[in-house]
Amino acid sequence: MAATSEQTLKLWDGKVTAHVKVAGSGPALVYLHSGYGLVWDETLDLLARDFTVYAPEHPGTSANDPEAIKPLDDVWDLVLYYYEMFDQLGLEAPAVMGHSFGGMVAAELTANNPRRVSRLVLVNSLGLWRDDAPIANYMVMPEAQLEKLLFADSHNPARKHIFMNLEDPESIIRVTWALGCAGKFTWPLPEKGLRKRIHRISAPTLIVWGKQDGLTQPVYAEEFKKLIPNARVELIDKAAHMTPLEQPAALAKMVREFLKH
Repeated sequence: MAATSEQTLKLWDGKVTAHVKVAGSGPALVYLHSGYGLVWDETLDLLARDFTVYAPEHPGTSANDPEAIKPLDDVWDLVLYYYEMFDQLGLEAPAVMGHSFGGMVAAELTANNPRRVSRLVLVNSLGLWRDDAPIANYMVMPEAQLEKLLFADSHNPARKHIFMNLEDPESIIRVTWALGCAGKFTWPLPEKGLRKRIHRISAPTLIVWGKQDGLTQPVYAEEFKKLIPNARVELIDKAAHMTPLEQPAALAKMVREFLKH
């Protein structure tokens, strides 16, 4: 595992304490995690070889700080919150990579102020809705059903990072609360107006999708590509919605090549 440090920032008029894990060296890459909370996985380890990776924890998901979610009311608050974070970290226009819920936030950041993001990577991203391919409500779906949507291989050991351990009450609380903190900005449908703003994205954009994604079906990759100028799609086999956990080497290679050219 890459050596990580943590930066603690006071944001939102001092009402929110932000926790940001940092590792690596080189150009800045901000990573926004899924609704299950930050997992520092092999994908981030590999990217930290070439980039300075900044991985903030979504407000409310940091250990012993569940109340941090309360001052932020909507997606617009969250976007402004991250601009404040960029300012305090000294990041004028970093590359931004978002997975799932984090992809939705990354796309909103880029659409609202195109000058704040130099390159955009969306991995199995939320943010759009199609009636012909509805996104399952993963926050309330039983894990036995959800597992098939999230992982191409139901025996993948990485599943321990996101599913509850029913013998560990702290695990149940952590996962449930993390999903709730993301759900505040996605309930009841994970599209909050991005479709009417998405044309404003001007950064070169890489869209990566797991071929077996049953939560946000691969048709969404083409939907994002259709709506974002200067975007391209890459599909990864043997990956469902949790592509960073299932295929870290393939994902990191695509992201590295995209950001370096």
